[in-house]
Amino acid sequence: MTAPLRRSARPATTVAAHAVLAFLTVIILVGAWYLGAAWWQVLAAAGAAVLLHAGAVAAARRPWAGYGIGALAMLVLVLTPSPGWSLNLLPSAVCFPFALWRLTGLVPVRSSVPALAVAALGIVLNEVVGWARLPADPLWIRLLEGGLLMLAVVGVWLAALLVRRRQEAARRAEGERLAAALAGERAGIRRDLHDVIAHTVTVMVARIEAAAVTTADAATRRELGDIAETGRDAHQGLRAMLATLGPSAGGPSAGGPSAMGAAAAAPRAGSRPGQVPISLDVLPDLVASAASPLHAVTLAEAGERRPLSLSAEVAAVRTVQEGITNALRHLEPPVAVRVSLRWSAAEMVVEVRDDGGGAPRGARGQGTGLMGIEERVRTAGGTLSIDDGDDGWVLRARLPTKEGA
Repeated sequence: MTAPLRRSARPATTVAAHAVLAFLTVIILVGAWYLGAAWWQVLAAAGAAVLLHAGAVAAARRPWAGYGIGALAMLVLVLTPSPGWSLNLLPSAVCFPFALWRLTGLVPVRSSVPALAVAALGIVLNEVVGWARLPADPLWIRLLEGGLLMLAVVGVWLAALLVRRRQEAARRAEGERLAAALAGERAGIRRDLHDVIAHTVTVMVARIEAAAVTTADAATRRELGDIAETGRDAHQGLRAMLATLGPSAGGPSAGGPSAMGAAAAAPRAGSRPGQVPISLDVLPDLVASAASPLHAVTLAEAGERRPLSLSAEVAAVRTVQEGITNALRHLEPPVAVRVSLRWSAAEMVVEVRDDGGGAPRGARGQGTGLMGIEERVRTAGGTLSIDDGDDGWVLRARLPTKEGA
């Protein structure tokens, strides 16, 4: 509620300022008339005051037009004689530097320099006209008055530039913050879609391929092969669609093979799509769901389990999913994948090791799954590495336990 109140208070404050300045100007003009000023002088000054207020108001939307109206009004005040004092010192004359402030804040900086030059020229003209009317006045009075007016105008111009630069910096910072938030949201959606779909599609295709190999009916084998190829095409289409959401944050670990750049892992086996795994207890089901007659996927665990943070548990499960997904996608069957968990007091080591399969499958392009996994592991305080083992590739994540964190 505070910001709207402040915004609504600005017009009221501006109206009040105009009313006070106009009221003071009327009082001074009435006094000048009583002191002997001619009626046309008072009328000219009053008209100029009205123009000054109108120019200040117009400068909010049309800065050059408003400033031009204000400059014309000040010229009228400078050239209108008055008994013993200068009309450009009327309270309404404050509207002119206000118009300069508005213009400087709205137009390009280089364009505001001529406006400052016009104001400076007007001050010089005012002092020359004043000295011509009252030549008996000491020169230093004119120099002092002109210097003070020049200082005020230049100060208004510089202050407007400073405020403008601060506002521009604030807008840039806000734009960067919104862009970062949008990029983070898009990356999160991208990663979650990978987690939900990629592993499930990969396991489905692997099982269909295994069924095609084991069936004795040639027609069924061809049909299952076509279905598997359709599944791989669907996976490629998913990756192409997710590419429109932008690159994932982070990057793959050094030394990782190009074939390992597969899609990110999927949801917990046996759960509804979209559920986020938060426990290592899902790993047996995950490993079992990926196994088939041509895909031997096993799980081994050594050491006493230690407490992990939620982010570390999620990173561990996603690492296993990613390793299995990569092996099934990029290796021709038969394939053997060994998943192992090794516990110590300080850390848990998650390792997914494949045997190289029958042969590397033809790569269909670079994925970004490992980028998301590396980001998860790094967020959990761990490290991710990809090594070329004796027979195949090894995906290894080291995650700190709560005792070792």
